[in-house]
Amino acid sequence: METVKEENEKKKEYLKQYGKALRQEKRIEEELERLKLDRMLPGALAADGMPKSSSLSDLSDYMAKIDELERKLIRQRRKKVQIRTEIRERIEELDNEKEKDVLTKRYIDCEGWNRICDETGYRWTQVHRNHSEALKKFKMV
Repeated sequence: METVKEENEKKKEYLKQYGKALRQEKRIEEELERLKLDRMLPGALAADGMPKSSSLSDLSDYMAKIDELERKLIRQRRKKVQIRTEIRERIEELDNEKEKDVLTKRYIDCEGWNRICDETGYRWTQVHRNHSEALKKFKMV
């Protein structure tokens, strides 16, 4: 039989999916930017100090990689939106507005505990109590 603590950990992992999707999207964007920047900057210099010419094959490989990353980014963005929508719907099913606020700020806005306290005006213990109560009531898919 699953304990409340184990159940809450599973709920937290479920809720953290959105933050993970955001970070994955950012990594793909950064890789795409690096690839574009690498292509824009002069390539490695030959022994005589002159830039190396790029062959048509290099250009087509480069364009294929750009296309692959752009498609991956689009898929990741769709996944992120789907996850956010699903989590937001589950949070909105809660009755208590304070609990909704805490879960939204923590898992959708990806804010830290101190910032949540500052924004809501709640004390640390109150924020954590609201979080704990919200997790108890939260229903996963």
